[in-house]
Amino acid sequence: MRARPVRVRQHAEDLVARSEEGEASARLPAAVADALALIPADARIVSICTGAFTLAAAGLLEGRVATTHWKLADRFRELFPTVALDADVLFVDDGNILTSAGAASGVDMCLHLVRKDHGSEVANRVARRCVVPPWREGGQAQYIEQPVPEPSVAGTAATREWALRRLEEPLTLADLADQARMSLRTFIRRFGDEVGTSPGRWLTQQRVARARELLETSDLSVEQIAARVGFATSASLRQHLRTAIGVSPQAYRRTFQSAGDR
Repeated sequence: MRARPVRVRQHAEDLVARSEEGEASARLPAAVADALALIPADARIVSICTGAFTLAAAGLLEGRVATTHWKLADRFRELFPTVALDADVLFVDDGNILTSAGAASGVDMCLHLVRKDHGSEVANRVARRCVVPPWREGGQAQYIEQPVPEPSVAGTAATREWALRRLEEPLTLADLADQARMSLRTFIRRFGDEVGTSPGRWLTQQRVARARELLETSDLSVEQIAARVGFATSASLRQHLRTAIGVSPQAYRRTFQSAGDR
């Protein structure tokens, strides 16, 4: 028998509205609870923005790491103290349950899922079709005080483009600051204001992203890929890839070779 459709998104908004009015607890209407109970235990569940309130009220985030919109973080913690809320990130991938911050970060999370299931090449094509950035890691800052610099102030976008064309080179922070024609301190501060992470971490993310693409689409050895993306050794590539996605280069490559054979 088909379950009756329920307005889960509307319920999430109702939970938030009620909590902001001071309600001490957030309980699910029977129809919503029944609908969520039909989800198989191994199903992938994702929430965008305030959707995390509904998942938490259903007990699905118990003992898990999750996120929601930064503006509602304090109220979320009051209502659901057993959820390990990280309000400083764009999205959280906690196995079969993923949560994201505001609406735009939901796009980042969906691209992350496409990349995870189908590879970087497909995810990049989807991003281009949607006219959105192809790669914003979940751990990037959710809230940036000055996301767009004043028109009279030089930004770091041109330097980032410059760096992406030279990932194989041993780029240093001083190199990036020189390219931007800024002092090192000014460059690091402005980069953080615009991107939400440090230049060094951003550079590592771009190198890992490029390495993943080469693992998926080429027959280059791990040593050759490490050299092409700017990691000093294959061991360094293995370490960074495992930190980013939890697997070795060989295991990652086998996953996508197997997917391509199906």
